[in-house]
Amino acid sequence: MTSKREALDALRAAGDPEKAKDMHRYHKVDRPYLGVANPVIDDLVKTWRADIDLDARLVLANSLWKSNIHEARVAAAKLLTQARLRPDDTAAWDLIVSWVPDFDAWAIADHVCIAGQKRLVADPSRLDTVESWTRSDHMWTRRAALVMTMPWTKQNNPKPAELVARDRVLAWAAGYTTDHDKFIQKAIAWWLRELSKHDPARVSTFISHHGADMKPSAVKEAGRLLPA
Repeated sequence: MTSKREALDALRAAGDPEKAKDMHRYHKVDRPYLGVANPVIDDLVKTWRADIDLDARLVLANSLWKSNIHEARVAAAKLLTQARLRPDDTAAWDLIVSWVPDFDAWAIADHVCIAGQKRLVADPSRLDTVESWTRSDHMWTRRAALVMTMPWTKQNNPKPAELVARDRVLAWAAGYTTDHDKFIQKAIAWWLRELSKHDPARVSTFISHHGADMKPSAVKEAGRLLPA
């Protein structure tokens, strides 16, 4: 069974000190960096997942998260990124939710949000929890409400419940438009741009109603793929 020490030793062995310095400068958050590329983390996580059951994986993921090492937090998220979990009780979702207040940089946040997307699709009732994030004082938590709900931008022929969820998230985004933090504006634009590939009418309507409150650069990005 893979332990926290074994996992961290494997990550450190794959590290590159010069790349670690570059990563620290790039991410601009003061935490340990090892200089491990994402494909290498993917390979390590694949090995660990094959070696342990879900309960042990949850323990390992939380231990890696608590280390605060950049690559360990990415690996923690990847350990829980799976469309189907057996059993899919609340444990994995609860662990993901517990990490959200710790978000302080886009890369780690996005890896965790990808894991969270799988759990939301598995149980859309969890959107109730995500909605509470929209009222948070923590910018990264508010941003996560959009990034974690990206699957609702992707259906070409959404079912009625999926349309309800889509409009629900669009209402959250509308409430964000006057927040000109660059990460919030980019998240709004990202959500709308992805939705425009499948539901351009809703995006056009959103921009018509709320574009004046958004940064011009966000409006431009949100509408970049809309039909001329």
